[in-house]
Amino acid sequence: MAVTIDLAGRVAVVTGGTRGVGAGITRALLTAGAEVVICARRAPEKPIEVDGRTARFESLDIRDVDAVAAFFARLRRSHGRLDLLVNNAGGSPYGLIAEAGQRRAARVVELNLIAPMTVSLSAYELMRQQEGGGSIVMIGSVSGTRPSPGTGPYGAAKAGLENLARTLAVEWAPAVRVNTLVLGMVRTELSHLHYGDEEGIAAVGRTVPLGRMAEPVEAGDACVFLASGLAGYISGASIAIHGGGERPAFLDAANVNQPAPGTGRAEPRED
Repeated sequence: MAVTIDLAGRVAVVTGGTRGVGAGITRALLTAGAEVVICARRAPEKPIEVDGRTARFESLDIRDVDAVAAFFARLRRSHGRLDLLVNNAGGSPYGLIAEAGQRRAARVVELNLIAPMTVSLSAYELMRQQEGGGSIVMIGSVSGTRPSPGTGPYGAAKAGLENLARTLAVEWAPAVRVNTLVLGMVRTELSHLHYGDEEGIAAVGRTVPLGRMAEPVEAGDACVFLASGLAGYISGASIAIHGGGERPAFLDAANVNQPAPGTGRAEPRED
């Protein structure tokens, strides 16, 4: 039997919802029928729309505590409730910690950990007072679960964000559920900056057990699920959206027969 999730009448906020993973999440929520408000420092190049339904955009720097409080005050007046917050905004330039310097490292941690905490606190004040409470989803990263050379402060912040979500899930229960989506590589409009041309993107995708990078809307589908009644008993969880993770490097270095990637069977090696 097919399962359809209907979020009609639900109000969702997606930080950084104007492009990349955030835009995919926004589209998935619109498809499910939710009213979606997206916020970022810059407006999207064109409105994000699905089947004639458009996400509302508000300019917001999530690192500005006063601006965040004012944003949620306006949301209370305009919509009267908040059912889902997706803390998606974040990111980091590449740079070794010793070369990047202290200030840039601090800014990365602020954007990826402190700001989501600030946003969540404001959302909680609205959610806890309404019937049915609400759901908060942190967009984490596999960078927070393994070494993250070149993006060390980002990986550390994402590890902290996952821990924060588990703590808030305890402190804010039962009114508000808090979970984390731990994302692996996602193909977005900026993938070429990290992986090169189509051939490079495909080659990187083949390193994933499922043979490709995720699409942004697949993160969105998980957000739709976590906002729904189907996830009513899921809180404090970390859900991996990484296509099976990463093939251990030692398997390719070892001089023994190992299952070939994607086959599940051993192949002879010729050295």
